[in-house]
Amino acid sequence: MDTLLGILKRKFDLSNIVIEKIDNVVMDSRKIQKDSLFFAINNGNSFVDAAIESGAALVICDNYSGSSPRAVKVENTIKAMQEIAHEYRKSLGIKIIGITGSNGKTTTKDIIYSILSEKYRCRKTSGNYNNHIGVPYTILQCEDEDEILVLEMGMSGFGEIDELCSVSMPDYGVITNIGDSHLEFLKNRENVCKAKTEMLKYVKPDSTILFGDDYYLKDIPGIKVGCGDNNDFQIKNIVDSEKGLSFELDGKNYSVALNGRHNAFNAAMGVVVAKMLKMSFEDINRGFKDLFVSSMRFEKIQAGDIVYINDAYNASPISMGYSLETFTNLYNDRVKIAALGDMLELGDDEIKYHEDVIKKALALKIDKIFLYGERMKKALSFLEKNTRIMYFETKEGIKEAIRSIDGAKAVLLKGSRGMKMEEIIEK
Repeated sequence: MDTLLGILKRKFDLSNIVIEKIDNVVMDSRKIQKDSLFFAINNGNSFVDAAIESGAALVICDNYSGSSPRAVKVENTIKAMQEIAHEYRKSLGIKIIGITGSNGKTTTKDIIYSILSEKYRCRKTSGNYNNHIGVPYTILQCEDEDEILVLEMGMSGFGEIDELCSVSMPDYGVITNIGDSHLEFLKNRENVCKAKTEMLKYVKPDSTILFGDDYYLKDIPGIKVGCGDNNDFQIKNIVDSEKGLSFELDGKNYSVALNGRHNAFNAAMGVVVAKMLKMSFEDINRGFKDLFVSSMRFEKIQAGDIVYINDAYNASPISMGYSLETFTNLYNDRVKIAALGDMLELGDDEIKYHEDVIKKALALKIDKIFLYGERMKKALSFLEKNTRIMYFETKEGIKEAIRSIDGAKAVLLKGSRGMKMEEIIEK
């Protein structure tokens, strides 16, 4: 990371210390190695001296009263990290693909990374590092030899996508859809659209891929991908089975080991990005074959006679609908149970959204619907009683109810991250 070291020497006066190299960048003091660059964020300021004793070449901190010359005190560590990441990004010969949207960001990121890795040296956002801290941190993990970085960009309010793009300067942009996430802060989908499309200030229309079937995206300049006739790339012949998805795009047939019509949209956007970067049909299909999707995204877990579908990373009304629609078409030789937890950050109409989800589940081929969370409980109180639905105060109660049902079972787990519905899984 010689380039990064040069940036640090230009930004800070390091004349009183000797730094030969920076080997890695960390925010967790427990991961410090010899020649680490450590960004002390919040409580990390308490570990500055320990970090230096552990071999850190340099520490960037904003609340340190010690005297070590290897500790550079700044006004705001996060802001300093963003500025350093921005300069580092400009120095790298790397193409950055920024991905945002209400649903499907992580899966689309994983798809694009898997495909492009067949030809290019790639990196991608790890875990949930998709915010004002995670994006610059991810950029700082890159090396001179890297060719492409696939960045996931999350947000909960206005100005956040703008901030992430100003740091990362994406060459390509992908917007998966506009949904009901973060309505507690943004109030309506129009505002969600305004916040997500802050990316458009940074990426040209001929480098922007949009889900063209989305009401809010269909008229925005860019390359449209979807099933409708208005799209530049039209998805056809989607087939969803327990083996995965197949679909046709631009006269070619693709197969991917994912379920759900919505994932055909995500995969098709991945194909379009790959085609823009001169990838062959053969390389793209190899990328689909090698695909590894982040955990808790319609993840199948076999435990005895139960197949758990762990889709519990997060939830919104749209993603709940996608999961339920996908689930209803699978595992029809088993007892099908949907265990649904609260959806958070939906604002004033949150109970109405929960009612709609329960009604949708009732309209589908699902044998049992187990609900968890105060919002689900309140929504259920406004609906007519139905023997297929049960509310539970605890996840242990749901586990016991699943155990009590005879025969082979398939269990869908879905809820917002704070509900931790994956804890229902028994291994």
